[in-house]
Amino acid sequence: MSNDKLPLSFYRQDDVVNIARQLVGKVLCTRIGDTLTSGIITETEAYCGRNDKACHAHAGTRTERTETMYQGGGMAYIYLCYGIHHLFNIVTNVEDQADAVLVRAIEPLNGQQLMLQRRGSTEVAPTLTAGPGRLTEALGISRGYDQTSLQGEQIWIEEGEADFSDDELVATQRVGIEYAEEDAELPWRFYPNESRWISKK
Repeated sequence: MSNDKLPLSFYRQDDVVNIARQLVGKVLCTRIGDTLTSGIITETEAYCGRNDKACHAHAGTRTERTETMYQGGGMAYIYLCYGIHHLFNIVTNVEDQADAVLVRAIEPLNGQQLMLQRRGSTEVAPTLTAGPGRLTEALGISRGYDQTSLQGEQIWIEEGEADFSDDELVATQRVGIEYAEEDAELPWRFYPNESRWISKK
């Protein structure tokens, strides 16, 4: 695994869909407490702050929750879904654009024993980290880490060694956004065709 954090310039590109595609194969790392946990990002979804009815910031919506999305790219946007699951998103683009990428699944690398303990699991299988609520629990990510810089020592992303060509990636509809009308059809979810570490194929 590389020791190089992705630079701010990566997150501050202006095409959130392209960033979501590029993040597949990168390595998401946390050091919550003393133990490093990490995994290869295997599934992402893009959300655009402009003209995307599935985005929390659609039509300029600014609330206490969405304010994180309006910051400059390169920080964590973490919110509670259904009052149960913490979902980890990456703010992208420059300040006030409100773009973000949801990480939906990872393939575990470091700290697998701690991941199993956190999840109350006994087997390193897709049920451990394939799903946005599962991976945050496994990595120790909670709402308290909202607005954490991805340049720091608690949550960060590294280049990794996996590199997928366009032919190896599936581009398909996002999950659970039926309310977004025609925008629910956008092919803004990405995952490697051959990976089993996917929340929903």
